Amino acid sequence: MQKKSPFDIILSRHVTEKANMLGQLQTNTSNPSVKKCNSPKYVFIVDKRAKKQEIKQALEEIYSDRSIKVVSVNTITAKPKACRLRGRSGMKPGFKKAIVTLEAGDTIEEKIL
Repeated sequence: MQKKSPFDIILSRHVTEKANMLGQLQTNTSNPSVKKCNSPKYVFIVDKRAKKQEIKQALEEIYSDRSIKVVSVNTITAKPKACRLRGRSGMKPGFKKAIVTLEAGDTIEEKIL
């Protein structure tokens, strides 16, 4: 069996309001219910056939220069949606996203001074 490149498994980072909120959980102090969350979470678009263990290994390999440690991986498969363009019906493609929890203190983003 041929070994996949980590960039074939992790397609892109999924940046939305909800994904940004998950990434800032460890720095949020205004809400007492999220104060206990000290592990950052990041959302990525991944290959539809990727398994959780493959996603974990690919992320640790991609960000090996920062020596991150992935604690857990949760995956969600979004189904294709119907759409219409110029009177013709079609389908938007479905995708799979992974919510990755890192060890406390690890981060992916660059620190801006």
